[in-house]
Amino acid sequence: MRRHPRRGEAGRQVSLPSQEGLPSERGAEVGRRIGVGLMYGLFRPRVLGSWKVPATGPVIFAINHSHNLDGPMVMGVAPRPTHFLIKKEAFVGPLDPFLTGIGQLKVDRSGADRKAISRALGVLDGGGVLGIFPEGTRGEGDFASLRAGLAYFAVRSGAPIVPVAVLGSSERRGRLIKGLPPLRSRIDVVFGDPFEAGDGSGRRTRTALDEATERIQKQLTLHLENARRLTGR
Repeated sequence: MRRHPRRGEAGRQVSLPSQEGLPSERGAEVGRRIGVGLMYGLFRPRVLGSWKVPATGPVIFAINHSHNLDGPMVMGVAPRPTHFLIKKEAFVGPLDPFLTGIGQLKVDRSGADRKAISRALGVLDGGGVLGIFPEGTRGEGDFASLRAGLAYFAVRSGAPIVPVAVLGSSERRGRLIKGLPPLRSRIDVVFGDPFEAGDGSGRRTRTALDEATERIQKQLTLHLENARRLTGR
């Protein structure tokens, strides 16, 4: 099995998996089609700016996260199939083979999951779309606190970041299913302009990643503010 070594953070080697070990692009497209049916069948998504997503090449979606519905919603409305980094706790019972089958990536958040990192970089190296919730967990969905993972993937791969704001998923609870928004409610998904996380120097040091994280947070916060003005939410 041929591997392509790349220089990782702080000088560590991170090897990309072979194409056979990468999450399925075809599976991610199946997941996208399932998402289209479910999201448009259950809710009324309003999608703005999807034309800004590059049609080809590696892309990172950076998505705010206030509800478990945010991932499936973006998967269903995005113009390209997306491989999300999803916490390993979600891969339980029948969901494990299902999520794996639709090209999603299991990640252990308790430490540096080298396998997940390698496979995520493999997605980008192959010109795919990687979906990340940079806040790390559900919260206010305001990008107030970002983990360094997004900067690492962006700087390492050179892939542009497309900010994505999901608005309306956590405003109200449904009467029939308490864990979801009301059926047929409107949820806005706003895609922003792609931007580069690095400073153009090619540096991958800890300082460079910290600086990239600050730049990313400013861009994501600005996009969220614009999305709220645009949608009135």
